[in-house]
Amino acid sequence: MPSLTIIIPAYNEERSLQTFLPEVINFCKQKSYKLIVINDGSTDQTKKILATYSGESLLKVLHNKLNAGYGAAIKRGVREADTDFIVTIDADGQHSLADIDKLLQNAIETDADMVVGNRGNSSGYYRSIGKWFIRKLAGFLMPLAIHDINSGMKLYNTSLAKKYINICPETMAYSDIILLAFVYKRRLVTEVPITIKPRTEGKSTINTMTAIDTLKEIMNIVVLFNPMRVFFPAGILCILVSVIWNIHIFLNGNGLSTGSLLGILTGFILFSYGLLAHQLSAFRRESLE
Repeated sequence: MPSLTIIIPAYNEERSLQTFLPEVINFCKQKSYKLIVINDGSTDQTKKILATYSGESLLKVLHNKLNAGYGAAIKRGVREADTDFIVTIDADGQHSLADIDKLLQNAIETDADMVVGNRGNSSGYYRSIGKWFIRKLAGFLMPLAIHDINSGMKLYNTSLAKKYINICPETMAYSDIILLAFVYKRRLVTEVPITIKPRTEGKSTINTMTAIDTLKEIMNIVVLFNPMRVFFPAGILCILVSVIWNIHIFLNGNGLSTGSLLGILTGFILFSYGLLAHQLSAFRRESLE
């Protein structure tokens, strides 16, 4: 069996960790998995709770002095991992540990580079709408067959993850962007259903601003990977609207209006920006190789 490391970012999860962490440690002992927990600058008793497990040889605890962000915590854990695969789960105890084996087995059977845990419709109505909108945006800008792109449970090839995290944000948008990086690089990404348990302790930090930040990061990553997918349609639209708007003015013998001329010039400027962004992004994409 390939070796596996479980990575858990934790921020102010003292109540959840008291019950969930012993369960994870026992699970790792049974499966010979490694475990990395990143305390992301928690202000509660998370650090003290983690200190009580200092004698566990399979557990590595990392501490950020300040809250650096969900993505920053996972990226630090990825850099510390030395196994064939890594899997990320949340510290709130909502993920079922049995699903980790399902993801690993799928990776072995399909030779996948990433396996995403699909939560189905367990996120609630409000979050489901947000997930749908984010996926539609990502799918419009980049071919995408995965449904739950912002799932917190993902298993992926460690060596590839170490390359791709360089372009990932340090916020909650990390979950979406790491998947898009694998998809863009034509890595095999599969998806299996998982079970989500109700949160019994603590409070989620995901809110509307998280969704807005995710949308921004998706646009950033698309401009990085395929800037002409954004600038080319925008330029065409400006030119077409300007030409159509000016038809009746031209037929009346008034030539080209100032507004139409401005729209046409804007379209060509967008084309130029797209070409320039394409050249500049080539340098940044080299970090994925």
